[in-house]
Amino acid sequence: MTAVANDSGALAQLSEYDRALPRKRLAAGVLFFDAGGRVLLVDPVYKEPWEIPGGGVEWDESPKAGATREVKEELGLSLTLGRLLGMDWVGPRPGRSEGINAVFDGGALSAEQVAGIRLQAEELRGLEFVPVERVRERLIPLLARRVEACARAREEGTTVYLENGVPALD
Repeated sequence: MTAVANDSGALAQLSEYDRALPRKRLAAGVLFFDAGGRVLLVDPVYKEPWEIPGGGVEWDESPKAGATREVKEELGLSLTLGRLLGMDWVGPRPGRSEGINAVFDGGALSAEQVAGIRLQAEELRGLEFVPVERVRERLIPLLARRVEACARAREEGTTVYLENGVPALD
């Protein structure tokens, strides 16, 4: 066995078998809505175009804990997130390895919660609530498909499994 330090400084013992397993990037995002059913999008400082709140899940952190942490860091909101809306496997592409993205239900934010949002200036320059049918105007196609599918899963009370933003039905 080999000792591997994680981000918190603790040591985890990994077997040879475990070290040989593939590693995938893991990210977690949240769909928040306003009273009119529009979805919250954020404008990151470090890349174009827009995104949903969330980000990379850290070592030894669950996807839901990662999404909760990112919402607190990015928006200044301490909230209990709802259920998993979808999981999206994204294949490798130029400059990126394959990854898995979890999307959680943040629910409808009250006017008071929206007024309490404090953007982390190092990460976000703005936010906007957008009708779900118009997210393709702000998001890359992959993320737009993911948001649309997860918003539909929220309405239907289901959870969706996606591959590259497309429901995998078989």
